[in-house]
Parts: sequence; C-alpha cells; structure tokens
Amino acid sequence: MKRSPRCLFNSNFEKFLSLDTNTILGILCDNYHGTALTTTIEAWKSEIVILKNVVSKLSDKNAQIIFEYDIPRLGKRIDTVILYRGIVFCLEFKVGESRALEMDIDQVLDYALDLKNFHRLSRDKVIAPILIATKYTDKSNQVQMSVYDDSVINPLVTGELGIFELIQNILSRFPEENPVDDNWIISPYAPTPTIVEAAKKLYENHSVEDITRHEADNVSTDNTIKYILDVIKKSKNNREKSICFVTGVPGAGKTLVGLDVAVKQTYQGNDKPVEDEGAVYLSGNGPLVAVLNEALAKDNYKKCKDRGENKKLTDSRREVGKFIQIIHRYRDNMLAKIKNPVENGILVIDPEKAIKIAESGYGEVEHVAIFDEAQRSWTKKRLADYLKRGGTYGNKLKVPNFPLSEAAFLIWALDQREDWATIVCLVGGGQEINTGEAGISEWIKALNNVFPHWKVCISSKLTEPEYAEGKVNELLQKNKNVTYSDNLHLSVSLRSYRAEKLSAFVHAMLALEPNARDLYNEIKDKYPIVLTRDMGKAKKWLHEKVRGTERTGVLVTKESARFKPLGIHILAPGDENAVHWFLEDKVDTRSSNYLEDAATEIQVQGLELDYTCVLWDADMRYNNKKWRYYKFNGQTKWVEQTPDTENKQELIKYMLNAYRVLLTRARAGMVICVPAGNSNKTPSGYWEDSTRLPEYYDGTYQYLKSIGLDEI
Repeated sequence: MKRSPRCLFNSNFEKFLSLDTNTILGILCDNYHGTALTTTIEAWKSEIVILKNVVSKLSDKNAQIIFEYDIPRLGKRIDTVILYRGIVFCLEFKVGESRALEMDIDQVLDYALDLKNFHRLSRDKVIAPILIATKYTDKSNQVQMSVYDDSVINPLVTGELGIFELIQNILSRFPEENPVDDNWIISPYAPTPTIVEAAKKLYENHSVEDITRHEADNVSTDNTIKYILDVIKKSKNNREKSICFVTGVPGAGKTLVGLDVAVKQTYQGNDKPVEDEGAVYLSGNGPLVAVLNEALAKDNYKKCKDRGENKKLTDSRREVGKFIQIIHRYRDNMLAKIKNPVENGILVIDPEKAIKIAESGYGEVEHVAIFDEAQRSWTKKRLADYLKRGGTYGNKLKVPNFPLSEAAFLIWALDQREDWATIVCLVGGGQEINTGEAGISEWIKALNNVFPHWKVCISSKLTEPEYAEGKVNELLQKNKNVTYSDNLHLSVSLRSYRAEKLSAFVHAMLALEPNARDLYNEIKDKYPIVLTRDMGKAKKWLHEKVRGTERTGVLVTKESARFKPLGIHILAPGDENAVHWFLEDKVDTRSSNYLEDAATEIQVQGLELDYTCVLWDADMRYNNKKWRYYKFNGQTKWVEQTPDTENKQELIKYMLNAYRVLLTRARAGMVICVPAGNSNKTPSGYWEDSTRLPEYYDGTYQYLKSIGLDEI
C-alpha cells in the first residue's frame, strides 16, 4: 500500500497490530493539518483500541486499514476505511454515543456514495457504510441488511462490541469478491460537486483543485480558467480593457469558473485579499446569489466557531457579500454617480456625486467583474422603463430616458477605470427565460458601437444558433479586436456526472429531432429518465432514488397553472424561500425534499438537485408534430400564443427555454410527469374541469413515450 497525503495513517493489518496505540496516535497527530483538539485525540485513541480488537480476529493480515481518508468533494474525511476481502468498509465513529441519529447515518452513507460515484477504484466494489455509536446495543439493524442496485449496502449501525459480528455477516453475504486494487488509496478521483458544495470548498481553500472533473478528451475548466487569467494579466500589463465570453453546455461549470476566477484574482495565493487587485462575481439571478451567499456564510461561520473564533453569522454574511453580489446593486452603485437627468443620450459622471481616484477613476474598486448568465442582461427598453419608475435597489433614484441597455451600461461602468479592466461574461445557450432579456447580441452591439477599443476574446462556440440567433459572426464581422478560442467553451456537463450527453438529448427532444431516441438509449443506463402520468408514482420514484443527504424536488414552469389538483404548490417568490428550499435538510417542511412546493425556472436556473420531477403542464403541448404554446388567462381557459407578433415570438422562445432549464437541473436522474388530465363530466354533461382536459396532455405524453422513455 502506497502512502498518500489523502489520509493521516494507513497500513496493512499486520503492521497496525504491531504498533502500539500511542505510536499510531503520534502518526495521526503529526500528519494532521494544524493542532488536533483534545476531544479529537481522545476519539482517535478509542477508535484505535476498538479496531485493534476487531482486526486481531480477522484472518487476512495483508488487508488494509486507513484512518481519516479524505473525501475531496465533501471536504471531509472518513474516520476509517477497511479494505478486506474485496469489500470497502466505511466506518464512522461516534465515540460515547448510545443513539444512532439520522444525520449521522446520512453522513456515512454520503461517504459511501461519494466513493461509488467518483472514486475510480471503488466503482465496481461492494461498499459497506457502518455507523459505530460505541455504546449502541440494538442489533435489529444488522438483521435487516439490504443492498442497493449499485452494490452500496444500506447503512448499518452497531456498537463497539458488534463490529466484528457485523463484518462477518457482510462477508457471508459477499463471500467471493475480487480483491481491492493495491493502489486504492491513490485512485483517480473524479468529483462533480454541486455548485453549493464547490463554492464552499473553493471559498474555504481559495482553490478549485480537487473539486472539478478532468476529462482527457475535452477542454477542462482548468484550461478555461488559465486562459481567462492570462487575458487579465495581459490587460493589466498593457493597460487595456478586455472582455471574455465563456460558453458551455448546461451544468458544465460556468458559474464555478466565474467563482474561481474571482477567488484567484482576489487572493492570488494569499490568505487575505490583494488590495486594488480584486474581482467580484455578479449575477442577476437573485435565488442563486442568495443560496450561495447563505451557504458560504453558514459554512464559514461554522468553521470559525469550530476553531474557537468569536465571529457572528452576520459577520460571515457581510464578508461573503463582498465577493458575490446581485448585479443590480453593482449597477445601481454606478447609477448614483451620473448626472441626472441624462442629456443628449450620453452618460456623464457628476463630480459632486463621485470622487475620482488616480487609477480607478470613477469606476468601482474591482478591476475584474464576472457577469454570470450574461445572456439575461436587460434590453434598453426594459432597463429604461425600470429606471423611469425609480425601481433601483438603492435609493429609488428615477432616471428618465436612460440611453443604454444593461450590457452597454455595465461595460461603461468598467470603462470608467483609468488603468485597465476585464469583464468575464458567462453565457448559457438557449436560456433566456424572461421578457426583456436581451441575449448576448446586446453585448456585441455595445462593443461594436460604443466601445470599439475593448479587446474581445470569444468562445468559438458562440457562433452557433443558440447564441444570438446564430448572428455572432455577422455582428462581429467589422470588429478588428476579436480573438476566438476553443478554451472558452466548456463541453462536458459536470452537473450530470452520469450522463454528459444529457444536454444533447434535451436539445434534440425539444427541437423534435429524430436522433432524440438514440441519445436517450445512450444515457438511460447511467442516467435514468422515466415517464409517468401519476404524481404519486413520481414522488414514490424520487423517494426510492434519493439517499443520504441527496436532494430532490419538483419543478414547473412559471407559466404552469393547473398543478394544485395534483397536490403541488408553487414556491413563493422571494430569495429567502429559495434559500430554505435548497439548503434546509429533509426534516424541514420548507425543503425541496418534501415535494410539496415546486420551483420554477426562475428559481432554479444556475442551481441543481440530485433527482427531479419535471411536472409538464398544458402550457407547452405536442400536437401534430410541433409544439404549441398556451398561457392561462387566470380564471377559466388556456389561450394559445401564436408567433404573429415579435412579442409573441419572444414569449414562445422563453417558454421553450423554460423547459430546457428544468430538464437539465438533475444531476443523477429525473421523472417527467405529464398529468392524465380530468375526463370526468357532471350529471348534466359538462366537463368537471375544462382547464385540464386529457387532450391538453395526451399529445405530449405520446411524444415522450415515442422517444422510448421508460414508464413507471
């Protein structure tokens, strides 16, 4: 067995038994990062004594024992791993405890699932998660041992006196397993964290290493980050302005790239931010910013508390808030500096409202601004209407006749710096989901018409139809400052670790392309997508799939209207509700796992769950080999939306994109529920519910069935 920095101690059984307890304890303390707490040392001592007794009874002295094995994705360590007769035993100790808490059972199951899904040399192994509450005496759990389809044993619970017997029971269930690879401890690790997990790890360590997946045949996030940082460096050295456009398939890690660039630029290898060299991550997605801020703040607060530091949760929220901000607040801070009213359609800084600083001029302090979901920036009309009403986040300042789109104004804001600046635009294709979202073409028009001196670095994929209606080449034809690069495209989905082709399948399905069935057949074994007409069956499927602290939830479009008869309610607006939905654990009724409140595309874009139910309402229907679009009039009927005006065409695009967003939120699998509708009639012959006629749903159901989706 090779020694590895991934653990604090590892050896074969024979060596483990030959070393005295204090020697092993000394090795653990020497390899520990920092000073181990007295309670930690005492727990290690108990674990060593207990396991020496267990190991002495096991015959294969060449088997391996590993203490404090690192789980990169979760940022935690497994107390002990035993590799014995082809089985991976994950042991989590709760020294002195007599009860088995559900949160502790979930913890050890999470470890096992992480190894199964991401640890290459564990993928084909039986994995046995065992919670050891040392004073626990109930043996009923051992008799009820069950195994999931992927050879992960349902978590087992025992006290210190039952460990050997429990291991023997597992060995009798799996007597002829192939040996575990000798290099298990240094196995390649391909984690695919949720955006919340990744942000926590990134913020804690100021590094993206060990939390992203590396693919030999695809441009990795590392290459994209390196390219952007190089553009930033050149901009600084040459004292120029630059902008990068990063594209990627849904779930490819665009947000993670943005966060990592912001961290690397801000900290530059130091523990404290580098003064006047910082970056800010900005998003117009309120739920995303709120969820990330709260998750990072709570995680930072907990770690500080564990270290004995006197820090309030409000302090952590304030610290994180400087790093991740809602884009409207950044925008409004610059608006407060301009002369108002605007004359002749030109923005001018009012020297009575702002102080000019030598290098930064009238700009903000950050040299680098990362705009997530740049395609959702507002059109000139939407921003002008908003500011005309005085709808800013800050001081409710009214700005009549505002002359720029949001994209143009944000470039203008960075252009106020006297020295240099870089903008990074993270672009999702086909994900504009709100009226008034300008798409990426507005950024390009602003660069061409107002800021021709800016250097433009652009993803080679930005020319495809899903971005700016395929007109990027045409729009940039006369711009001489453009550089195209494959390094600015992320081609592999990190969200769906079991199915990199999920986004291709969803695109083909929504585009009614004939290869949708073939793509489904390619992914269904690794990434289950099932179909039902019964919401009860959908919920049952989700409950059976989700394990440990995995998250599940119901999703609907914002145009959905007839979901209440199915026992589903829409998650109330407000970022606080999204925070509860995404972050509360499964015992909290506000959690997504309760499957009562459904989130819309507005609330989930940029975020993800492990398993989802997409509830397909009558707002988008398959009929006569095409999609037809409807809005509910609020009382009695659906009204078809035909593409007879520009506004209707825009609305239809947003409705289609809404389903694209919902169908790409699940990391591990999803169920699509197309309701059966209500076919009942009253005694007088009227429909009992004319808003949910079966014909509104049948076409969609038959189309999805024709693709080959498995029914439940």
